[in-house]
Amino acid sequence: MVSVAQAEEIIQSNLYQPQKWMVTLSDAVGRVLAEEILCDRDFPPFDRAAMDGIAIAHSAWMKNIRSFAIESIQAAGTPRQSLTHETHCIEIMTGAIVPAGTDAIIRYEDITIHDGNAVVNIPEISRHQNIHRQAQDASEGDTLLKPGMVISPAEIALLASVGYSEVPVFSFPNAAVVATGNELVDVTDIPAMHQIRRSNTYALEAAMKQMRWDVTHYHVPDDKERLTLSLKKIMLDHDMVILSGGVSKGKFDYVPRVLEEVGIKKIFHQVSQRPGKPFWFGVGDHKSVFALPGNPVSTYMCYYRYIKPWLLASLRVSQPPTFAVLATEFTFLPSLTYFLQVRIKNEQGRLMAYPDAGGGSGDFANLKDVDGFLELPLERSVFQAGEVFPFIPFR
Repeated sequence: MVSVAQAEEIIQSNLYQPQKWMVTLSDAVGRVLAEEILCDRDFPPFDRAAMDGIAIAHSAWMKNIRSFAIESIQAAGTPRQSLTHETHCIEIMTGAIVPAGTDAIIRYEDITIHDGNAVVNIPEISRHQNIHRQAQDASEGDTLLKPGMVISPAEIALLASVGYSEVPVFSFPNAAVVATGNELVDVTDIPAMHQIRRSNTYALEAAMKQMRWDVTHYHVPDDKERLTLSLKKIMLDHDMVILSGGVSKGKFDYVPRVLEEVGIKKIFHQVSQRPGKPFWFGVGDHKSVFALPGNPVSTYMCYYRYIKPWLLASLRVSQPPTFAVLATEFTFLPSLTYFLQVRIKNEQGRLMAYPDAGGGSGDFANLKDVDGFLELPLERSVFQAGEVFPFIPFR
């Protein structure tokens, strides 16, 4: 048996090696950037008006001129004009290039226009006011975005601004989720009294699709021969496999033995944790296999604690840890790391975790009432209110 820290270290030392894909700009949100993105021109590329108003020469203001004859209008998207006389001004719209000979913009709210003249009504202005200076944000050749960034709408805007109609992103592993168990029937079936509908595969699929990660799911009964044949084919077609069920010590728990028979080397089996103690991890021929206990809460917790971080690390995504404050005292006696289900409330900037342990690893109905798991260390049995612990969110 390994500790939670050892399991994490082992998994993180066996990362997936992603390829680079090109996807359309409209399909890039939520994907992970695979290349450095550089500025192809200054940001902004010219001195740009930040307000609607008039553009003047600041030197005229310094000569105590307060009324300016309007020469013309500089609209956004039109070629740059030039001021013909220091005592004149040019009306200008937000986003327009600042006319030559001008270096200050005064808002319409601060002037009065009458008979073709703009009279300034404020006592002070400064040079370059209300002007977004050329290269103020970034210069040509600067790094805009780095590999490992999860692309959000903000990054989409930057990618569009530098001409990326197609975006280099990291590929996801070709993944399979396999449920084992004779008691399982499909979601469309009416279960007999001794049966239940499959839910773990759908929960895992949904969690993976939140990351834009597609997955194929399978169901295999508790039959060693059929499991062997199925896993041989599944291993051929997929880079990584998540199994749910069949990994404990029951007479029909064939998964660990069959995985080794089909060429997957066991790295560890059993982690000193609850839920999810029977967790099995192995590798083989550039493949990673996570065999999780079939109890729904165990499956769910192991995905968010181990598999999602494994994928993010494989894609070079930075993963700063999250912590929360235990809101009420909690006791857990076994010498195991305990993943406590908690409800989270943000109380004046502090994440407060309220225990809601539910009915055990089979009580997945309780997951609807909580926001994640608080990781309580195995060295202790009593955890005091006000203590801070790692928090694994799933919402």
